[in-house]
Amino acid sequence: MSTRFSTTTRATPTGLVLALVGELDSSTAPKAQEAIRQLTLRTGDQLIVDLSGLEFCDSSGIAALIAARSLAGRAGATIALAAVPRHLGKVLGLLGLADLFATLPTAEHAQEPATEH
Repeated sequence: MSTRFSTTTRATPTGLVLALVGELDSSTAPKAQEAIRQLTLRTGDQLIVDLSGLEFCDSSGIAALIAARSLAGRAGATIALAAVPRHLGKVLGLLGLADLFATLPTAEHAQEPATEH
């Protein structure tokens, strides 16, 4: 399996977007974990984990997503997964983890403050 993987982080009006691109497996999860540790979240922020470029995710990658959720929770922030690949959505469902994360069709759906209707 290839170890092609990268992360990028960008600020939005509502918090941060962490994009995970490539193959998130046991050899690349430490890079994801380090990117997560580098995030600075504040109370009320929303962390969006953009998975639109994720090609593969094993249990090490799922552990990294759970670490991101824990970080957000400790900071008083929320977390959502954007553009969850079908294969990952199935695995999260099978493991009983789908309810741990809000999901969005794309990262752009969360970049504007919510408005009440």
